[in-house]
Amino acid sequence: MHGTQPDKPAALLRTSIIRAALALAVIACGLSLRWYGYPIGLPAFVVKYGGSLLWATMVFLLVGVLLPRLTRAQIAALAAMITVVVEFSRLVHAPWLDAFRLTTAGALLLRRIFSLWNLVAYAVGIVFGAWIDRVAKLRGLVGWAKAP
Repeated sequence: MHGTQPDKPAALLRTSIIRAALALAVIACGLSLRWYGYPIGLPAFVVKYGGSLLWATMVFLLVGVLLPRLTRAQIAALAAMITVVVEFSRLVHAPWLDAFRLTTAGALLLRRIFSLWNLVAYAVGIVFGAWIDRVAKLRGLVGWAKAP
């Protein structure tokens, strides 16, 4: 047994906890942007695509929470796959799915209208998530676990 082995589960847990906290902060920013962006006079472009960017950042961070052993590149690839599937799912119209999209949760999670421009915002959001994750590691906020 290696001397550092007992620390690895703790490092993975710390990594997941800090990513979860970052995800919660991103969620708060995204909801604030969606709810207050128009009333405070932000341009529609900023509200729409800023929300999409933050949504993809959240996806990146949540994938990192659930799979802390993955590298940042692997997390980004998985987050990209998820965001692409969700975007293209907007082209699918089943009564139960359309009904869910009309709820607040459905609008926030799946949204309603397909747009290739969202994929660009998602790519930027995933890069932003990877940058946030890297900054948190460099600042020593947590003892990021190294991939095996």
